[in-house]
Amino acid sequence: MAKPWKIKEVAVTYVAEARHDWPVLNDAARVADVYRRVVTGASWYDPERESFVVFLLNRKNRIKGWSMVSIGTASSSLVHPREVFRAAIVASASAVICMHNHPSGDPSPSAADIQVTRQLRDAGRVIDIDFLDHVIIGHPSDSAGRGYYSFRDAGVL
Repeated sequence: MAKPWKIKEVAVTYVAEARHDWPVLNDAARVADVYRRVVTGASWYDPERESFVVFLLNRKNRIKGWSMVSIGTASSSLVHPREVFRAAIVASASAVICMHNHPSGDPSPSAADIQVTRQLRDAGRVIDIDFLDHVIIGHPSDSAGRGYYSFRDAGVL
């Protein structure tokens, strides 16, 4: 039987992984690239399960750290604004960008993705932490040919 993840322990490990050479995250293509290079190389990453990750940013949109918030199933990931913004508050982040993968490869948002994005946007406003984007990672062979979906690019945020 597989050992269950201790989410808090994993999140704390990655929040503390801030580096000075992180790129400025100013567009969804760069976010998707950093996700693919950093997150998919993590020991806990499983491409067959949804993983919800938050990049914790400073005022200049450079990564202070990142936190794995939730590992879900093949078709869903449980996420709550409290968990996303807890990591941001602990890291004294000025802004966040959230990402998760779709194991199917199709980055199109589900109704649940849209709902949680709106909840995150509203929660960020209340606590004055900028919610810059929610990017869904798929395969580059998707119908748009980008391999990701950005709620900001789509005008939802």
